[in-house]
Amino acid sequence: MPDFVKVAKLADIPPGEVRGADLNGQRICLANVGGHVYAIGNECTHQGGPMEDGFLEGTLLMCPWHAGDFDVTTGKAVTSPASGEVPSYRVRVTGDDIEVQPLA
Repeated sequence: MPDFVKVAKLADIPPGEVRGADLNGQRICLANVGGHVYAIGNECTHQGGPMEDGFLEGTLLMCPWHAGDFDVTTGKAVTSPASGEVPSYRVRVTGDDIEVQPLA
């Protein structure tokens, strides 16, 4: 498996917020749910909406374009028009650094 890569500082993503980050040249979306950070792909499966501009409620992240919801803990679409899933990444916090493991 690839090594974890530092993508952000924990202080940059307060609980209940989402932010975009770059992971080896690829855009991902980070979500802080109650102090636990999750990372998923940044493009909605419906029409490619930027998930980093979405709305987080609990573990559900709503695409800002057409309101499809994804579960940030798994990357799976929960409501249409989204379908399937976006990539889901392993995350660890080391000190104040958020590190994400790229997909193999």
